[in-house]
Amino acid sequence: MTNDVAIIGGGIVGLATAHALIEQQPDRRITVLDKERHWGAHQTGHNSGVIHSGLYYPPGSAKARFARAGGEAMYRFCTDHGIPVRRTGKVVVATSIDQLPRLAELQRRGTANGVQVSELDQIGLREREPHVRGVRALLVPDAGITDFAAVSERLAELLAERGVDLRPATELLGVRRDGSDLVLLTDRGEVRTRRAVNCAGLHSDAVAELAGTTPPARVLPFRGEYYETTSFSRDLVNALVYPVPDPAFPFLGVHLTRMIDGSLHVGPNAVPALSREGYRWGSISPSHLQRLATDPGLRVLAKKYWRTGATEIARSALKPLFLRAARTLLPDLRGHHLLRAEAGVRAQAVTPDGTLVDDFLVVEDENWVHVLNAPSPAATASLLIGKDIAARLRSRD
Repeated sequence: MTNDVAIIGGGIVGLATAHALIEQQPDRRITVLDKERHWGAHQTGHNSGVIHSGLYYPPGSAKARFARAGGEAMYRFCTDHGIPVRRTGKVVVATSIDQLPRLAELQRRGTANGVQVSELDQIGLREREPHVRGVRALLVPDAGITDFAAVSERLAELLAERGVDLRPATELLGVRRDGSDLVLLTDRGEVRTRRAVNCAGLHSDAVAELAGTTPPARVLPFRGEYYETTSFSRDLVNALVYPVPDPAFPFLGVHLTRMIDGSLHVGPNAVPALSREGYRWGSISPSHLQRLATDPGLRVLAKKYWRTGATEIARSALKPLFLRAARTLLPDLRGHHLLRAEAGVRAQAVTPDGTLVDDFLVVEDENWVHVLNAPSPAATASLLIGKDIAARLRSRD
């Protein structure tokens, strides 16, 4: 049997795409493949769970377009399906006077993107987050928290109920053409399909290459390491607290996240991982290291950001340096409050000239839609991203 669409990658974006397709056309034959036994095993399952509001993104960018409406769609989905979710709000804190221009730029962006945002002075910040230190802050009331792994599990349940062919523990090994169809070669047999969607996240560039596409950017995995506070110190923070981000680097810095289960996580840093799924320093892939050494874009990137990279590596190796970064926001935090928590790995696309791709990157051809960069707020906006991919496929029918 030939599928109408096969989706490679069972993270939240892949599952949301299948959901949008089956909602759009219930008789569509859809298969979802993932090499892991559990859905959302990588970026989705290691996500902090924050529902972003659209504050950070340049007006007119795909991130800006998707984040605001995507967050509201995620709140509705969680509420409708009994998934824990809270609209906690968050504060973005300037800890020094020299950060105030960047804070003002964030407020401008947020307002342009339709985000409700207001300014807090030191007294207002203290009333909201008594233990957080800063000279000024922005309050974003529509930010919140959920469990994206639970969202993925529910999406998979809905897909199974609608007759979608779900194939976990099925790894894509190759692709060939048979007339107008694609034949996906997996470790559990062949899958025939008219169209295919690459939502493989950390492996998206490798899947694109298997499909015969030369990706315009390659994936560089960054590990984000977290600490969890002891139960005695989790009440130091009420909700979500972020620093003012560095505009030259597409990461948000070490922040404080009150998780949906009530725990308090501190992090992440951003350390180049030594394998695509390098959740620990000991996870090393020789082939990945060889690519790092020979890829010209990655060499340019290393030369440009070596100071930042060295700082992040030092924070990874030395807990006191990680603590120092967190204490700029939360001075009452102490080393004995922090316990190592599970790390995540983010798929960051890098172009051949060493540019970090800071927006969604989607490449299409006659048979494929390749999602080559889906950074935060991809989980927040996943339901809308899925609809966008479904619309792209529909336009080719």
